[in-house]
Amino acid sequence: MDYVVVKYLHFLGIFALSSTLIAQHLLIKPEISVKTLRKLASIDSIYGLSAVVTLLAGLALWLWVGKAAEFYTSNPIFHIKLTLFVLIGLISIYPTLFFIKTRRNTDRDSAELIKIPKGVVMTIRAEIAGLLVLPLLAVLMAQGIGFS
Repeated sequence: MDYVVVKYLHFLGIFALSSTLIAQHLLIKPEISVKTLRKLASIDSIYGLSAVVTLLAGLALWLWVGKAAEFYTSNPIFHIKLTLFVLIGLISIYPTLFFIKTRRNTDRDSAELIKIPKGVVMTIRAEIAGLLVLPLLAVLMAQGIGFS
């Protein structure tokens, strides 16, 4: 039963992570209102939380429940998948810091439009592109590709 619960949490984390990233992409524009900035910052917080849930559940699946750790550890596809997940997490720091800094330095009732750096938009798009590759790597692993 532990395996089922952890796998379920892993899937919930993945779905939340994907949903929040798409929501950010749909909301972000070259210029946004303070209200939209606050929404983006809130969504980004949920994104971070879902990434942590996904990572912790994934580590539990790897090290404690389900298949033996060797199933994952010996597969180079798994290492590529884990590296890509970490890379996505690292590049997500840039938009997160932008949202936190800008939210903190913007008057809550301001009617001004906030200019979004192109790098923030491109980073979110890069995260989505990376996220699209992760299921492919999971399917390859499940099919036994990458095992010696």
